[in-house]
Amino acid sequence: MSSITPFHIAIPVHNLKECRTFYRDVLNCTEGRSSDQWVDFNLFGHQLVIHYKPKSSEDTHTNPVDGKNVPVPHYGVVLPWDDFQLFSKELKTKGINFIIEPYVRFEGEVGEQATMFFLDPAGNALEFKAFKDMDQLFAK
Repeated sequence: MSSITPFHIAIPVHNLKECRTFYRDVLNCTEGRSSDQWVDFNLFGHQLVIHYKPKSSEDTHTNPVDGKNVPVPHYGVVLPWDDFQLFSKELKTKGINFIIEPYVRFEGEVGEQATMFFLDPAGNALEFKAFKDMDQLFAK
C-alpha cells in the first residue's frame, strides 16, 4: 500500500467535452467512469472528477504570494522534483498559457518549491508544485 493516501476532488466545468479533452490529452490523465454530467480522471494517482455546471460570471480572486498574484481557489498536485520539470516542459510544448510560469518560489528559504499555475478550459486554476526536499512541504 502506498504511503500517500489519494485524495478526491470534484470541480465544476461548463463545457464537459472541452474539459474532458484537456484533462485527458493535455494533462495526460487516464479517464475512468463517466456519465453525461461528469467524468472521473486519474490525476497523478488522485481522483479528479469534472462535473458539469452552467458557466458562472464570477471573477477569479487572487492573493499575493512571493510577488505573484495567486488565483483563489486553485487545486493541483505536489510532484516529485524531476517529474515537475518534465511535466512543465511538456506543458510548454503543448502551448499552455501560464498564469504564473514555472519558477522556484521562496528560493533559499524554508518551503522552497517549484510551482506553476494555469487554467483549464472552464477557468479553474491549477497549481502544480515540487520540493527538492519533501520534508519542506509543511515546514514553517
